[in-house]
Amino acid sequence: QQSPLGYTAVSTGLYSWSPLCYINMKMVPVPDQAFGNFFEGDCYIVLYRSQGSSNSMDVHYWIGNSSSQDEQGAAAILVTQLDEFLGGSPVQHREVQAAESSKFRSYFRNGLIYKKGGVDSGFRHVESNVYKILRLLHIKGRKHVTATEVEVSWSSFNSGDVFLLDMGKVIVQWNGPQSNRSEKLKAMLLAQDVRDRERGGRAQIGVVEGGDEEDSPELMKIMRAVLGQRSGKLKEAEPDDTPDRHQQTANIRLYNVSDESGKLVVQEVAMQPLTQDLLHSTECYIVDQGGSSVLVWKGKEASIEERRSALGRAVGFIKAKNYSSSTNVEVMAEGGESAMFKHLFISWTEKGQTKGLGNVYTTGKIAKVEQVKFDVMELYARPELAAQQRMVDDASGQVQIWRIEDLELRELHPSSFGQFYGGDCYLVLYTYKRASKLQYILYMWQGRHATQDEITSCAYQAVAMDNKYSGVPVQVRVVMGKEPRHFLAIFKGKLIIFESGVTNPGPGARLFQVRGTHEMNTRATEVPARSSSLNTNDVFLLKTDHTIYLWYGKGCSGDEREMAKAVADVLSRQDKQVVMEGQEPAEFWVALGGKAPYACDKRLQKEETPHSPRLFECSNQTGRFRMTEVEDLTQEDLDQDDVMLLDTWEEIFLWIGRSANEYETKEACNSALEYLRTHPAGRDPDTPIISVKQGYEPLTFTGWFNAWDPQKWSSSYEEMKQNLGDVASISQITVVSDSLTHSSNNVTNSTNYKRIKTFQMSHYVYIQCCNVVQKYLSLSSQDYLSDVDLENLLGCSRSGFQRLPRWRQNDLKKKAGLF
Repeated sequence: QQSPLGYTAVSTGLYSWSPLCYINMKMVPVPDQAFGNFFEGDCYIVLYRSQGSSNSMDVHYWIGNSSSQDEQGAAAILVTQLDEFLGGSPVQHREVQAAESSKFRSYFRNGLIYKKGGVDSGFRHVESNVYKILRLLHIKGRKHVTATEVEVSWSSFNSGDVFLLDMGKVIVQWNGPQSNRSEKLKAMLLAQDVRDRERGGRAQIGVVEGGDEEDSPELMKIMRAVLGQRSGKLKEAEPDDTPDRHQQTANIRLYNVSDESGKLVVQEVAMQPLTQDLLHSTECYIVDQGGSSVLVWKGKEASIEERRSALGRAVGFIKAKNYSSSTNVEVMAEGGESAMFKHLFISWTEKGQTKGLGNVYTTGKIAKVEQVKFDVMELYARPELAAQQRMVDDASGQVQIWRIEDLELRELHPSSFGQFYGGDCYLVLYTYKRASKLQYILYMWQGRHATQDEITSCAYQAVAMDNKYSGVPVQVRVVMGKEPRHFLAIFKGKLIIFESGVTNPGPGARLFQVRGTHEMNTRATEVPARSSSLNTNDVFLLKTDHTIYLWYGKGCSGDEREMAKAVADVLSRQDKQVVMEGQEPAEFWVALGGKAPYACDKRLQKEETPHSPRLFECSNQTGRFRMTEVEDLTQEDLDQDDVMLLDTWEEIFLWIGRSANEYETKEACNSALEYLRTHPAGRDPDTPIISVKQGYEPLTFTGWFNAWDPQKWSSSYEEMKQNLGDVASISQITVVSDSLTHSSNNVTNSTNYKRIKTFQMSHYVYIQCCNVVQKYLSLSSQDYLSDVDLENLLGCSRSGFQRLPRWRQNDLKKKAGLF
């Protein structure tokens, strides 16, 4: 659509997004084939609109390192105008070259290309002279790739990175001896993207392994023709930029922004953990993530001036705090908050939803689990439902349980299944079938009072069990009182968790809190036998020497009462006595040591609003753990060289790629614990952590990804390299030995073609870079030539050539010197 502001939305499948360049104080649409190319001397505006269920919009304002202050200021004004034109709903982002947010980079999955200069002559260059190119691209990054134009010289190379020598119709990928498989793969995907999108598929890609250049003599001839003979050693590898700006920080502060007095006033309101009720619709606020990013929230009833100046004020805030000028900025309106913004708050409820305190994980206040009926076939047909409900099936599979005794495994008899003791650790192996294939989940249950040796032994035995089943099981760390839904369902409403050890239950009365509405989500957890442990929203079982009291809080439901009766029958065969809240007999309070205040706030029974899932790449490249967020998560973001952390709020998944290094794999669980510990919203450190290995992902994991493809990783970098074809081992090269001008912006035409023959040729190669002409022509097909090239070489049009008899075609090719 063409708007009054002059932007154009370009449809690309599920999403609509459009980059616009800022030229001469106005926005100019960027051609499709130039998406992902950014001139360092310009500013860009990228409009991104998701057409999924959220239908959200994002506007990114990108600043080139060489752009002027006037351009930056005027572009910021245009972003504000665009935001107003779109009703104030987009989230605004300020992006700086080489420091872009992960969300921005996610739009260009094959990488960003930084180009020298400005766009005035650049667009014509892209549109009409796509083959008259000579440039050297320095590839950096593992998850988010950037390609920066550098001097076309051997002096630009180093031993640790990948470089693309782009000559229009020939792209040579040179892999540094110390570069890894992931970097090589990303560079190849970028080269293929340039070939297919910018060159219409009419370019050839060759790969040179920097440590084995003698294996690609023909390609090295091309490189030497352009770069000259290399002298001296390559430079040492350059360290990758540390992704500090993407890491979590516990230093979260909320500021109120006001101009009531006629001047900007910024006042600190609170530190983390933040609560949603701190935000008022009549105000604007700044959330400072310790300088790693600044987020601005605009209340829907704030003044027009305050809303318009939000982006400028965020920039001013950065300057006042002496933060880096590349600090990321997000500006959002009330009702259009980003997922990252919501994750900074303890709980978040949308308009129309009941506000509450969410899941409460303290003793006596166990998280309420919603009532859900599970249809196994529906779960299999809808992985997203399995993920949202945290259920791989209806929990009717086979169960084996072992307790850690003397640091060894002791298998339990089924008669004791469902009875766990807080002084012990257990392994629970759940076996089920999916598509006629056995699947395994290995739960590691840790009692609250288990010793460190027992916890360590439990982990060790889990590894041994995992090895026994060839690494197939999904491993789930479960802390007492924080059992995930599927674990609860295994025990069919008869899960009882005792506070003390199995051999020493302790004398006197015992109190159990019962939560659940049916046999697939119920558990009874022992809590201190005192009045303060009660909760008006739940059912409690008080077991004395002679009877069991079923205490019904005023807020409990009929289903909860029925499940409590079933648990009471398992707990004891003693007489049962129902006690309604407010009608307790004296002996009830005596057994609890006397009457005392207890939790009676009905908000405690409310469900927590689901949070959007977030995906992070785990890395220790800088010597200590870092996490880089991956926006708009897709299966393509799961790199088999990495460990990925998927945060679904109620659970944490650690996806371990088959080529992840041993150290990262070993430290993955510690990394997840650190992530929970430092989470700005004050997350529970005992949130279940689930380890998933590549190729053995359960539905509860794959359901968070759209259209999961189990064959996704069937092809490797080596296979992609082989699929490039004969161009990877060119045996005939044509070179013009005139002098080279190493410039990517001053490529001149040349009509000087000189052919050099070698033996067993499958292609003729012409090189054109300034005075060097590059062409590829297959002897068996003329499809590699453009219409203009074919007519220049053969003297007739393509259609005319194809109408000629075969002998005449061969005669013309001979006269053109193509045989």
